[in-house]
Amino acid sequence: MIAIIDYGVGNLFSVEKAFAALGAEAKITNNPAEIKAAEKLVLPGVGAFGDCMKNLEDSGLIPLLKEEVAAGKPLLGICVGLQILFDGSEESPAAKGLGLIPGQVKRIQAEGLKVPHMGWNRLHIAEPRQSQDLFAGLEQDKEYVYFVHSFHAVPQDKSVITATTDYGEKLTASVQKGNIFATQFHPEKSGDVGLHIIDNFCKGRIL
Repeated sequence: MIAIIDYGVGNLFSVEKAFAALGAEAKITNNPAEIKAAEKLVLPGVGAFGDCMKNLEDSGLIPLLKEEVAAGKPLLGICVGLQILFDGSEESPAAKGLGLIPGQVKRIQAEGLKVPHMGWNRLHIAEPRQSQDLFAGLEQDKEYVYFVHSFHAVPQDKSVITATTDYGEKLTASVQKGNIFATQFHPEKSGDVGLHIIDNFCKGRIL
């Protein structure tokens, strides 16, 4: 079972439907026993960084999530679920992130372009450096996915960036650090390409 973490934010039902479309057993839950029993975890997120962190803190699930990730359980963060994996964000300077990936989340600098960055944009997929790749089977500079965001992650270690997109500047579109995967875009809203990415996560596809 794949546990979709319910902490009061995120497009939980659209994420659940995407997994169901692939025949994956996924369940929306905030039950610690179910999270412990799950094979993989999904951490969605929409809205402001600070609000997401407050909700997650109030849920009491942070120690458990960190424990499960440290034990090697695969985690997929989506949208603000990617951002809160980092240390902090310019959007909510007083809020601390989970600190699972060193770095900061910064406002998009896109002079002459509308922010938030909203809509379909091309992925520039990095050469895979790890054994499991969310983008296995996809073409490097030909795939489009759906974004809605005003901030993007700037990791300390650039090698964790697995895809970028261009919008006024080069933006982090996805990251991977060991068993932690995350996308700034919404795979559940990205058509067949998004389903392919989710399927790669579900199957732990090895290159």
